[in-house]
Formats: sequence, structure tokens, C-alpha cells
Amino acid sequence: MNFLDGALFPENMQKLVITCAPYGPEWMPQDFPEDIPVTMDQQIQKAVDCYNAGATVLHLHVRELDGKGSKRLSKFNELIAGIRARVPDMIIQVGGSISFAPEGEGEAAKWLSDDTRHMLAELTPTPDQVTIAINTNQMNVVEQMCEADIRGTTLADPAMYHAYREMTIPAGPQWVEEHIRRLSSKGIQTHFQLANISQLETVERMMRRGVCNVPLILTWVAIGGGFDQPNIYNLANFVRACPDGSVLTLESSMLNVLPLNMMAIAMGLHVRCGIEDNIWTQRRDRKMGTVEQIEQLVRLSNEFGRDVANAKEAREIYRIGTFYEGADATLAANGFAPNRKPGQVGFTQHA
Repeated sequence: MNFLDGALFPENMQKLVITCAPYGPEWMPQDFPEDIPVTMDQQIQKAVDCYNAGATVLHLHVRELDGKGSKRLSKFNELIAGIRARVPDMIIQVGGSISFAPEGEGEAAKWLSDDTRHMLAELTPTPDQVTIAINTNQMNVVEQMCEADIRGTTLADPAMYHAYREMTIPAGPQWVEEHIRRLSSKGIQTHFQLANISQLETVERMMRRGVCNVPLILTWVAIGGGFDQPNIYNLANFVRACPDGSVLTLESSMLNVLPLNMMAIAMGLHVRCGIEDNIWTQRRDRKMGTVEQIEQLVRLSNEFGRDVANAKEAREIYRIGTFYEGADATLAANGFAPNRKPGQVGFTQHA
């Protein structure tokens, strides 16, 4: 990404796209009963409330009535249909993990089988996006959490803590390429959830081979535990590695969320918030729900002078519904240098 003179002026930035993650599958309802929806009507209403507060992208997980994360695709279909009926313009982004929450006490927090995750391409109604991880990787979501973060929650239970500490992401190359192919064939955009530059480089190689002909819409997930640590050095390196045509959102966990989002607002990037990422105010004097977190980011962005995108604008920024024909078009649209032609020597460069 290029930061030319004037790049930090809000009038030269895209409007801010706010992604909300209000379903928080790592928490149980008793952890934050005021803000964790359980019934289907409550889960639908939560999406509506987030949209009305200013979020235009909904990161979606589903709960069963017992409060546990649902692994039934029929429940996903029901929730998506309910949200479509209430806020049809909201970008629905299904979490590709299909709820990594453990099903029973002492069980591992793990993603579902390869075949089951492929079934996300068959969801009806069709979501706008499905998130995807690249390269099998550790996902220890509690590594950067401190005792104050989990005090009084179910994550303080040793069995639950252990389950999330030992979580891994299965995302081998054959599965990833097939998953992108299936999503694209159904008109579903792939949203890349990336832990570090090496995963971004894998995405670039797929695009260069012509097996990933999609816009580079991505999130830098800086949560530690196999992912980058959320510091300015890692952020700067990742941003510098992103090509000019990509659209980058920042994501972190707990009290790192707000500082990182403030950086994103100031840099012309995009933001994500919600109880899946953090449940506390910056002073940890109380819990802070997803709608309040959205309202905070809207207020900060307005103070900065950067307008918040409406749903139509967010769809244009995210290039929803856009796919490319072949590697050359994909590389050009995403801002990568072109592939080397036969016999070409030296560095390749943009036209």
C-alpha cells in the first residue's frame, strides 16, 4: 500500500467500513447475559441493532438454545434468512470456522471436518462472504489474554482455557484451493483472515497460478498465539506487504482492539469490533457490548473527519459480487506486479 503525500487526510480515504462480531462463540451466555443473544429472534435483533449503530459487515456465528455454538448448517440458514429479511443490505460474513467452541466439558475447541466446512458454499440464503484461513496454523486465542481479561468468565475454567489454548486451524493448500473454488462458483466472496505475511504470500502465489481469481479483501488478525502480535512493527510490515488494490481490516483481541482500530481509522484502513474480540472497556471497569463498541468507533471516526460507509458504499469498497477471469486480471485488479512472461528478465512491474 502506498502512503503518498496527503494519504493521511480523511478526504483522501475510503469511507470507514465497520465489521461487527457480536456473537462471541468463545463466551457462554452467563459471561455477558446482557449482550450475548441466544434465541433466534435475539440473534437476528442483534444484527439489526449493530446495523443501526453503523456496522455494515456482520461476522456471523450461531448459537443453540443451550447457549453453545451451533454446528448445524440449518441454524445458519435460519439466521441468515432472518437477517436478510430485516436488514437486507448488510454484508453477511459467515465465520468459516463454523463455531470453534468445544461441545462438552474438557473437549478441544476445534473446527469441523474439511467436508463440513465446504458445505458453507451451500448455505441458503447465500451469504456475501465466508472467511477463510490460509495454511494450517496454531490459533491459541488466549495466549495474549491476562487474568483480568477472563476473571469471572467461563474461560477462567481450566478445561475451557485449555481447549482454546490448544486450538489449531486446519487449512492445507488442497482444501483451501477447493474451498475458494466452491465459494466462487456460488458467487460467495472469500474474505481472507491472515495471521502474518507468509500467509499473504501464499494467497499471492495462488493468485499468480490462477486458482484464486478474487478481490483481495482481507483482515490482519493480530491476536498472538500463532498469529502476529499487535504492535506497530508487525502492522507496518503487513501493511507494506499488502498490494495497492487490497482492502485491509484490522482485528485484535481484548484491550488491543481499540488502539488498533484507532490506528486503522487514522491510516485509511478498516475496523472490526464486537464481543468476539473484546468484552471490556479500556479501564476494565465494566463490560462493553458490541453496539456500544460500534458507536464508539463511529464517534471516533467522525471526530477524525472520516465518514462511515453506508451499506451500499461498503459493498462497493468490498467489491461484493466481483470475480476475475484468470491470473493476469486478478493480479492487476489487486495491485500486484504482473507475472513474468517467457524470456522476460529483470523485475516485473506495473504497466
